[in-house]
Amino acid sequence: MNLRRGPFPAFRHRNFRLFLFGQGISVIGTWMQSTAQAWLVLTLTNSPFLLGAINALQWIPVTLLSLVGGVFADRLPKRRLLLITQSTLMILAFILALLTWTGIVRFWHIAALALLLGLTNSLDMPTRQSFFAEMVEREDLANAIALNSAMINGGRVIGPAVAGVIIAAAGVAPAFFINGVSFLAVIAALAAMQIRPAPTVPRQPLLGYIGEGLTYVRQTPAVLTTLALLGAVSTFVLNFNILIPVLARSVLKGSAGTYGTLLAAVGAGSLIGALLLASASRQGPRRELIPIGAAVVSLAVLLLGFTHSYPPAAGLAFVGGLAMILFTSSGNSFVQMLVPDQLRGRVMSVYAVVFAGSSPFGALLIGGAMDLWGPPAGFFVGGSLGVLATVVILLWARRLRLDPEAERGEGHRM
Repeated sequence: MNLRRGPFPAFRHRNFRLFLFGQGISVIGTWMQSTAQAWLVLTLTNSPFLLGAINALQWIPVTLLSLVGGVFADRLPKRRLLLITQSTLMILAFILALLTWTGIVRFWHIAALALLLGLTNSLDMPTRQSFFAEMVEREDLANAIALNSAMINGGRVIGPAVAGVIIAAAGVAPAFFINGVSFLAVIAALAAMQIRPAPTVPRQPLLGYIGEGLTYVRQTPAVLTTLALLGAVSTFVLNFNILIPVLARSVLKGSAGTYGTLLAAVGAGSLIGALLLASASRQGPRRELIPIGAAVVSLAVLLLGFTHSYPPAAGLAFVGGLAMILFTSSGNSFVQMLVPDQLRGRVMSVYAVVFAGSSPFGALLIGGAMDLWGPPAGFFVGGSLGVLATVVILLWARRLRLDPEAERGEGHRM
């Protein structure tokens, strides 16, 4: 098969193949840990709000520190930074496994480790997102991002399902341990790469570096409105790590297996969506898929609040996963195709802040709504606000496109 002309041209790059292999193994472990951690928190506390608090602690550092992480990503070798962050994540997984295995784990242990995980991700996320441009040629960038999304969501299918079986048979500790071991694959893949030198970024004060990235986003309407929509929908809608365990445990009265299979349904939809995007990536990012995906995933979450049996819940979870990946992967590719290489780390740090860093606020909002008014309220609040945000930001984007000054500013960057 001619990889250059085939549907997946990013595979012709050795570094990308190594990355995808290592991350593919590690991501399965990561989803296993995410599944087990949510189940452990609900088992210890029986509180959706405290589950939301753990999610908030995990992402608050991303909100506060990702812009600094983006500066490091542009200034320092990205592979070296990723070796450091991935090794740190491995150690944190082993610590959680040990605490759980010995039976001494408490809620505050999970909270402290979640905070350390967030600190590490504030550097890992902008570095990893901007690393694709060093592994593949620019014309293969959209394909690489879509294939990476497919890999992540393949892990979302496998990891939760396997975790559900393991939790039912042996408890949560083995899931944490397996995740720790899985990081060895990505560390070995990174060590085997040969990376070409990145563009040199002129030295200046830290705030100057951050300001350059923020100025680019502010003066590029296509990037600004895309990131605004990503942030809004991520805040209100993409809280599956809270919504799904509560749906499985409190609404459907299911077991860890029910939880795992519902997460796997989200992952299956996401995997199919990512493969569809990857096969069509030769045509470039499809901007219209961003608002369509945002609206559909918001409606899927809204309707989940009215489900009381497993089959419709699994179907909506599948649709939500499919729409989510059309939305997020198209947004990621669209932004990366616009941004200059020398600003990539800093712009993707803004992406990390609005996409993942907004999660703490959404987690507390949705978890609090569920604690106050019951589980369906969280789905209704999140889905409704997601639909409203999509409409408002679409109208704003249309207004910006009609502004001649904005169009001229954007044209210089495209």
